[in-house]
Amino acid sequence: MVRSIANRNYGRYCRLNGRRVGQPEQQAIPIFLTKMPSGYRDWKLISVAHEEGNLNSFASILGNDIAIKAYRESRLPFPDGAIIAALHHQFVPSAENNQAFGHDQSFIAGAPTNVQFMVKDSRKYAATGGWGFGHFNNDGKTVDDAFMKSCFPCHQKMKERDLVFTRYAP
Repeated sequence: MVRSIANRNYGRYCRLNGRRVGQPEQQAIPIFLTKMPSGYRDWKLISVAHEEGNLNSFASILGNDIAIKAYRESRLPFPDGAIIAALHHQFVPSAENNQAFGHDQSFIAGAPTNVQFMVKDSRKYAATGGWGFGHFNNDGKTVDDAFMKSCFPCHQKMKERDLVFTRYAP
């Protein structure tokens, strides 16, 4: 007797005379992050960044404990479990600060625009240099796959630094 059985943990397989045969189906691993790592707002500061041009934003670059340890030890490649977050905000002049200074010179972080993540897992994300990428708009929603497919080719330009643009600012 052959019957097909669906199991939440194993996918589809068959039983032949009471014995399971066939391979369990592999669940597809998401190519990009679909959820923001919890607690990222409490991570330590790696550096800050200002991007001009079309982006015109400030970013606070944060890292979990594994990423911070790797940065402090100048350890490349980053170990599995390292997570880097970039919190982007609009780059806006501060009227209040500029009034105090007597001329325009002060800029501050304005409204948030997005949060980006890099998660190191050399097995899960082997096809993208060991890094999983995530981009979440200010409403917490992810962007489409077409947008996300630009992450790895851009970061690949930083191969000598394990695909990471940001340098540690102790």
